Amino acid sequence: MLKKRHRRYLVGRRAELELFLSALEDTDGLFHVLHISGPGGIGKSELLDSYAEVARAARCEVVQIDGRELPATPAAVADAVGAQLGLDSNDEPIDARRHPRVVMLVDGYEHLRLLDAWFRDSLLRRLPSSTVTVLASRDPCRAEWRADPVWSEALRVTTLRNLAVDDVRAYLRRREVPTNRHATVLRHTYGHPLALALLTDALLREPDLDLEELPGDVVPALLARVVADAPTSAHRHGLEVTAIARSTDEGLLRQVLADPSAAHEVFAWLSELSVIDRCGNGLVPHDLVRALLDADLRWRDAEGYRRVFRDVQAWVMSQIRATTGVAQQRAIADLKFCFRNLRSVLLPLALPSLGDHYPDGARPTEHRAIIDMIGSAEGETSAATARHWLERQPEAFHVLRGHDSRARGVIALIDLTAATGADRRRDPGAAAAWNYADRTAPPRPGEVMTQCRFIVDAMAYQDPSPTLNAVPILTLQRQLTTPGLAWDFVTLSEPDRWDQFFAAADMGRATGADFHCNGVRFGLFGHDFRQTPVEAMIRRWTERALADDAFLVPVDTQSELLVLAYDDFDAAVRQGLRDLHRPDLLARNPLMRSRLLAGPRVADADAVASVLRAAVASLATDPREDRLFRALDCTFVRSARTQEAAAAAALDLPFSTYRRHLRRGIDVVVSRLWSAELGSVDTDRGALRGEK
Repeated sequence: MLKKRHRRYLVGRRAELELFLSALEDTDGLFHVLHISGPGGIGKSELLDSYAEVARAARCEVVQIDGRELPATPAAVADAVGAQLGLDSNDEPIDARRHPRVVMLVDGYEHLRLLDAWFRDSLLRRLPSSTVTVLASRDPCRAEWRADPVWSEALRVTTLRNLAVDDVRAYLRRREVPTNRHATVLRHTYGHPLALALLTDALLREPDLDLEELPGDVVPALLARVVADAPTSAHRHGLEVTAIARSTDEGLLRQVLADPSAAHEVFAWLSELSVIDRCGNGLVPHDLVRALLDADLRWRDAEGYRRVFRDVQAWVMSQIRATTGVAQQRAIADLKFCFRNLRSVLLPLALPSLGDHYPDGARPTEHRAIIDMIGSAEGETSAATARHWLERQPEAFHVLRGHDSRARGVIALIDLTAATGADRRRDPGAAAAWNYADRTAPPRPGEVMTQCRFIVDAMAYQDPSPTLNAVPILTLQRQLTTPGLAWDFVTLSEPDRWDQFFAAADMGRATGADFHCNGVRFGLFGHDFRQTPVEAMIRRWTERALADDAFLVPVDTQSELLVLAYDDFDAAVRQGLRDLHRPDLLARNPLMRSRLLAGPRVADADAVASVLRAAVASLATDPREDRLFRALDCTFVRSARTQEAAAAAALDLPFSTYRRHLRRGIDVVVSRLWSAELGSVDTDRGALRGEK
């Protein structure tokens, strides 16, 4: 809908269209890559949409990639290409017999600039020789393309400019703007497509608009009119959501609008705005428009901004929990995007700018280089430790790649619970982490303990660098996706300088856990996710950032959870069943502060009762446990602790048989709730809490 409307009004760009047609018709195979650059709002996306139409009319297979939608990793881009071409493998060359004519259109290439060398040296070489690739970017074409003997002759480069006077007039005629307004529109927009579309929309809404009263910076003034002209408060709210969310679809709008039934209408209205574009995951405002909307809302309605921000973030968190693989990575990127403009001590690491580097799994051929890099930075003892972990957990090592695909740095994320005691004792850093957890709050059976053990940038070591900035990306993904995560630690040299930073990030200093290696002191910064789960930790970051107070402890997140040992948990469940009809006693039950009841809502006696009732009810779904369910239901749920003899009589059972069923039923309930407490992947804590 939106794209068709834009294409209907597309004017000019004749030279660019002819250049693309010549690429399609180039039988000599000399022209394969077209690089288009230009500032935001100049019309690159609309031009690529026209290219897609032309290519499909010529019976080409069209692959469309939007750099705004994908993590900047080779795997994500390769998966997107493979999915559109129906490929089973992303490693082999693409068969030209099955795909004789491919056109690949990459929008927002500036977001994938760190993959520039990979595109040039890997991805494009896998495509059939007849493929035409268009890269549209805000950034100019890198010199490496022209310097490469393979691509220098097969490359064409062009820059989009403002529309010519005749093209502007043609656009205005198509939009049915009165001729007497054309000169004034030209004077205010200079042919800039975004400003032209905004001003035209304003004129069509307000035919008598006095253009002479508009300021020189016409885009903010016109955008203010778009906001003011929103038909209802729901429409304005939807526009505000687009300023914060990375992309907006009807599902998000249903979640955040006061009237969910308005989501479809609001989405349709947003789709028709000239300042909003459509991507594969929904609607996105033009970058300049997003920045202006965001700044206006924060200035105009600070509390409203905070409310919209929290609503969007809650939706993103639900998507993270509901997805896996690439989709989950995209949702995590959506979460980080929410923090892009928020100022606080957390910002440098919570929202890293990777620059020209991206994290990737270490390859076996790089192990030697990784050991040498760590040895150069930390000495032979650390090199030997890294060699040991590479043998035991090679999947734990990630490298930071640049444009030339070479490793700039290394990060190792070790699973300490998957290691043997001998492995941990061999590494002074792992031993320090394990011993600290053991004497404070040991991991319980089934729980996981992890450690970011090595952080080494080849040029800056542990000073600000692309490698250091990548650490929160990898660790947050692990924290969000590891079932039963107890402790996670980060290991850094010269730890004193990091105390305030990690205190603000809820990764406090592990007191007494410092260790030395080759004469250098290292410290550990850790977080017990059983006490404050990752969702609660992110809520704390959010409130601190919105308040611009890095050490704020919000009221609704002050209470930390109890880390109950099994015996204590068992006793709490049994006592809770006995007190099921005594809210005053349930309010003092240790389950109130267990991970089992952790969530966005504050736990209370009703929440404890709901969890216990749901656990009992879960036995009724299995015919083999029906007798256990009836014993528990009669004794605790229905009868408010009816005397046991009466319960046995009510069930028409011998007293000894009833007691056996009751004991067995309690054991099963304790076991199921314990699995949920530990975060078992096959136990739904939300369902036990009665959440939909």
